[in-house]
Amino acid sequence: MSASALRVLVAEDEPFNLRRLSRLLREAGCEVVAELEDGPSVLAWLARGEPVDALFLDIQMPGLTGLDLAAELAHEIPVVFVTAYAEHAVRAFEQAATDYLLKPVTAERLAATLQRLRSPAHRDPARPAGPFRVPVKAGEGLVLVDLGKITHFSFEDGAVWAFLGEPLRTTWKTLAEAEQALGDRVVRGHRHLLIRPEAVVGLRASESGRLLVRLSGNVELEVSRGAAPAFKARLGLA
Repeated sequence: MSASALRVLVAEDEPFNLRRLSRLLREAGCEVVAELEDGPSVLAWLARGEPVDALFLDIQMPGLTGLDLAAELAHEIPVVFVTAYAEHAVRAFEQAATDYLLKPVTAERLAATLQRLRSPAHRDPARPAGPFRVPVKAGEGLVLVDLGKITHFSFEDGAVWAFLGEPLRTTWKTLAEAEQALGDRVVRGHRHLLIRPEAVVGLRASESGRLLVRLSGNVELEVSRGAAPAFKARLGLA
């Protein structure tokens, strides 16, 4: 076992799925430190204080669901939700999940999740806590707006605009600059559009076959064909 191997806990109430996911994780170079079948067992294991780098939690488990567990942990440990139900994707990201896997989990999709877990953003304990705030212009000064209130960002008229029902002009000059600052807190919709995944409440195909994304506040935006695969993968729907 590599000294840098991710130590992961797997919780799943279906024995076959538990064994399969654990096998895939070990084959990908992870150390599976615990295989558990319900939420209370996860809390009991964590109470022992043993080190763990990530939790792979089935959303539907007896005792406590994966979502309940994540709320209890208050984002102290990166969480990856695993479920057969795509409709749980939005709630998963509301819980600030690192990623979301649909059953049956594939080795390729799992590899992308593990890459995200190994990234500095998730392994660096000094990453600032608390909500990310976006600087927007207000008269001669600036106002800091909680990112959680923003649905999307658009580049228009030579500026990047944040949308909270109404557009507010940010201090960013280009969408690439905004994307660099926001990192994985947003996902590309097209060359002039960034969307906050947690704001997504629905998806559908347009008559032309393009992906239409409905956001909170009854906003519907079109995602380009080129951006659609990565967009759906970010929501765990690939």
